[in-house]
Amino acid sequence: MAAPLKVEFHFDFGSPNAYLAHLVIPDAERRTRTKFDYVPVLLGGVFKLTGNRSPAEAFGGIRNKLEYERLETERFLKRHAITAFRRNPFFPVNTLTIMRGALAAQRLGVFERYVDEIYRHMWSEPKKLDDPTVLQAALLESGFDAERFGELVQDADVKARLLDNTERSVERGTFGSPTFFVGDEIFFGKDRLRDVEEMIQATH
Repeated sequence: MAAPLKVEFHFDFGSPNAYLAHLVIPDAERRTRTKFDYVPVLLGGVFKLTGNRSPAEAFGGIRNKLEYERLETERFLKRHAITAFRRNPFFPVNTLTIMRGALAAQRLGVFERYVDEIYRHMWSEPKKLDDPTVLQAALLESGFDAERFGELVQDADVKARLLDNTERSVERGTFGSPTFFVGDEIFFGKDRLRDVEEMIQATH
């Protein structure tokens, strides 16, 4: 009997495009009857390992490029009727602690809710989540044990797992976020979700 198809979403909370993909994934899951496996990676580590840079850095000197990227974002928001998105005024935010927190949340059995809540605090009700005081308040507001999270993000195994996730993702072809894998097939960017769905349906 063939193994079930594995569909993965490699993400970092610091990517607004990964957040927008996260909002659309539930509809894709319903249409394809396939659960996406969320894999936390550290985007800063991905950039370091691949020599990549954020769009703001990479395209900042190119006339009209960033303006076009904003236009595409507006089109995506309209297409999917997304209203819960605000540009974070504190961007870029160092995501090391909150990405380690995602691994801690897996250990604590609250991963899905943690992802929803941290994305809300980052891109729906934007906060400076690399400020420890702000992060603690956000965790408490969302009903998490902030003290326990504070302990676990310093845990050696949690740190190692995030590093391992990041390195393995890059080895498979990742250079940014959001990245999707359908089996061994890689897709990059929120606008590739349609292709991801097509690949899932074709494989089924």
